Amino acid sequence: MEFSSYAQQILESEELEAKLSPPATPLTDEHACEAPPPPEKPARTKRHAITPRVKVPSPEGMPDPAQRVRILHAFANHELQAVEIFAWALLAYTDAPTAFRRGLIGILREEQRHFRLYEARLQAHGCDFGDFPLSGYFWGKAQTLSTPLRFVCAMSLTFESANLDHALDYARRAKDVGDKETAAVLLQIHDDEIGHVAFGWRWLREFKQADQNAWQAFSENLTFPLRPSKAKGPVFSEESREKAGIDQAFIHRLRDARD
Repeated sequence: MEFSSYAQQILESEELEAKLSPPATPLTDEHACEAPPPPEKPARTKRHAITPRVKVPSPEGMPDPAQRVRILHAFANHELQAVEIFAWALLAYTDAPTAFRRGLIGILREEQRHFRLYEARLQAHGCDFGDFPLSGYFWGKAQTLSTPLRFVCAMSLTFESANLDHALDYARRAKDVGDKETAAVLLQIHDDEIGHVAFGWRWLREFKQADQNAWQAFSENLTFPLRPSKAKGPVFSEESREKAGIDQAFIHRLRDARD
């Protein structure tokens, strides 16, 4: 099965199972040039349709089980959007190096697993995915990601970078209220995000212009409202970014970034 065929399956199938299932046969990338252009938005069932303006409780809501389930629901939706956006990238960047595209597939498969982890926590709280409205925040940015460099700056080094901090923050709060299972899921996802950020860091340096430093390339390839300050949470983890291989100069610029 081709990378692009698998991506099409994910984007054109309405049903969750089709979006989350592994490929039917081993994946190859021999005919990328024949891939169709990506759709503007993914196919979804009515139950899982994207709706505008979805408010998600803040971390302070974790002690309240009713708010906690809405937080978990939002996190599951982030993972589903990530699955779809990485599939979109496989159709959008057919000229990108095969190593880059293979990395997209690897992360996509981890995002599928992350969705399942959150789905299990939702069900443990008596909720199913789709019980609350679903945001399309990531999809609102897709059309600005005109190059692989812009893609890694937005997805890997902004959204997933911020999740290094958010996952640790929410895990601490879940543990404090006795929900050790949710805390364990968040910590597992945090550890996987380190690898996703490392992927972005590698390809930022591959794709940037020779006369740019990494920070210049990152900040110049974000499209407003994305900006460096969005690539972190309220409690900044230098250690997580060091584990992703990011250099100290970049880490310190990010730590000090303000709106």
